[in-house]
Amino acid sequence: MRAVVQRVSQASVRVEGKITGEIQKGLLVLLGVGQGDNEKDMTYLADKIVNLRIFDDAEGKMNLSLLDVGGSLLVVSQFTLFGDCRKGKRPSYTDAARPEEARWLYEDFMAYVKDTYGIQVEAGIFQAMMDVSLTNEGPVTLLLDSRKTF
Repeated sequence: MRAVVQRVSQASVRVEGKITGEIQKGLLVLLGVGQGDNEKDMTYLADKIVNLRIFDDAEGKMNLSLLDVGGSLLVVSQFTLFGDCRKGKRPSYTDAARPEEARWLYEDFMAYVKDTYGIQVEAGIFQAMMDVSLTNEGPVTLLLDSRKTF
């Protein structure tokens, strides 16, 4: 699994003009599921994201996690994180999981974070065309991969 994690002061996602998820202070997570990803990948990435120390402490150092600051998550599915652009001009998405496989890991990711950490989790709609708005605080943006390919 791959994630683009952005520290935000606010973020929202709309589908057909209606807000489906909205948070204030927290993390926007663009989440992609790859071929062969499983529950181990999901729990690794969820635990990593929730515990990343990327929020400022009293001295202005990035030393606090989402748990420490009482922040929320906005999770948006994004298969394009597995787009391979090395050849040609059109990305190949063969490394992305099929929708029927990706959906359960996407939903399990959100349920795991809620159940394990008690964090408010908002979401987009799986496979929908979405409009994502955010105010990236910092800016702080991180790339994560459960297989640690980067």
